[in-house]
Amino acid sequence: MVIVESKKEWLSFIAEFEANNSIVIPIQCDENKHPMETEVCLFYIKLLDGSLEEYVLPFRHSDAINLSFKYITMIWTPKDVFTYDKKKLLHFVKWKNVYDVQMDYYITKNEPLSIDEVTTNAHEYFYRTHYKTKNINCAIPIMKHIEWCREMVERLKIGALAGKKENEGVSEIYNRDVLESLQYIEKSGLQSLNGMVFSEYNPYTATGRPSNRFGGINFAALNKSDGSRKQFISRFGKDGMLVEMDYDAYHLRLIADVVDYKFPRGSVHGHMAKFYGVDYDEAKSLSFKYLYGHIPDDVLKSNPFFAKVQVYIDEIWSDYKSNNFIVSDIYNKTIYSKNLSNMNKNKVFNYLIQLMETENNMRMLTELIPKLDEYRSKLILYSYDSFLFDFYVPDGINFLKEMKRTIEQKGKYPVKVAKGSNYHEMKDITRKFK
Repeated sequence: MVIVESKKEWLSFIAEFEANNSIVIPIQCDENKHPMETEVCLFYIKLLDGSLEEYVLPFRHSDAINLSFKYITMIWTPKDVFTYDKKKLLHFVKWKNVYDVQMDYYITKNEPLSIDEVTTNAHEYFYRTHYKTKNINCAIPIMKHIEWCREMVERLKIGALAGKKENEGVSEIYNRDVLESLQYIEKSGLQSLNGMVFSEYNPYTATGRPSNRFGGINFAALNKSDGSRKQFISRFGKDGMLVEMDYDAYHLRLIADVVDYKFPRGSVHGHMAKFYGVDYDEAKSLSFKYLYGHIPDDVLKSNPFFAKVQVYIDEIWSDYKSNNFIVSDIYNKTIYSKNLSNMNKNKVFNYLIQLMETENNMRMLTELIPKLDEYRSKLILYSYDSFLFDFYVPDGINFLKEMKRTIEQKGKYPVKVAKGSNYHEMKDITRKFK
C-alpha cells in the first residue's frame, strides 16, 4: 500500500493507474454534506490487474503530506474504473469509463447493494461523538479509512459476482443514460433564498422511478400549495426566471404507444371526456383511476383505449406468471418475480408504467443534456413528468423552443410550459409556443 505524498510517488502511481483497471473510492471531507458542497479528503484506489497494488491519494487529510488539489484534474485513465456510487465520484472527477457496481447488482436483484454494515469502530466513534464537527473525515485516522475501503472492496466484489452476463447490456445502458443524466442535474443545484441547495437522486427503487431527497428536502414531492416551493428562485437574479415543462397526460400517451392506440391531436383528457360524458377535470380523474386500478366493464365496452389497455394488462400478467419475470418496453430491463412480493395484475402493470416513464425520460435526457452545454441556462430538477429549468433570459426564446422540442420527442409527448420568479408562483405560458 502506497500513500502518495511526493511527485515521484505520483508519477509512479499514474503509470500504474493508466495501465490497470481499478476500484476507486472517494472519501469526502464532510460526510454530512452533498458532494457538490464539500471537497475530496482522499481517494482510495485498488488496482485490479498486474501488481494489485493499493494507493491512497491524500488531499485534505491531517495524517499526510497532502497533494495539491490541482492533481485531481490530472487523474485520468483509459482503463475501466469501478466504484460504489458513480454519481458521487463524477462530482469530483470527469471520467467517462466509470461503472457503478451497485447498478450491476440492482439490475439483477432489483434492490440496492447495502453497505450500512461496512464500518470501523473509529468511524462509529467519530460520527457519534463529533457529528456536528465539519470535515470530520479529515480527522479520522487515515489507516481507518483504508480499513473501511478494504471492506468496501470486498463488498463490491460480492456485488459484481451477483450480476449475470445476460444483464450486462442493460446495466451498461443504465450506467450511462440513468446515472450520468441524474448526476448532471444534481451538479446544477437549485438556488434558494438561503443559498444554493443540491438534490440527490436514488435510482435504486423497487419500480425504477428515482426518488430525490437531500438535506431534509424531498425534491420529488415538493408541495404545490403550502408555499414550500417559494424558496426556489433563479440564480441569475433579474436576468433569470424558472421555467417548467410538464408532460400532458404522460402515462396515457406512453401506454397508448405500447397498445397502438392513436389519440387525436389536442387534449387527451378532452378526448376521453367524450367517452365518459363528463367534463375535462372529471375525465382526467377517471382516466387515472382506471389506469392505476380496476377498469369497469362498461368502460371496457365504451372506451376503445381502455379496452386495449386491459388486453395489455392481461398479457403481461400471463407472461409474468409463466416466465417469472417481466421486461421493460424501452431498455429491456428484466424484473424477476423472486425479487418482488405480493404482486397482482394491476401492481405489475403499475410497475411497468413507472419504469416506462423513467426509461423514456432517461432516453430523452441523453439527447437534451448535450444541448444545454451551449447555454448558461440550467436543468435543475426532474420530477417524474416535469422538468424545471433555471432560465438565463439572454439565452433567448430559441433556447426554450429547443428544449421543448426535444422534451416533446417530435411532438409525441406535448408539454405545458410555465414560468415564474419562484417555483411557487408559476404562470402558464404554453400558448406563446404555438
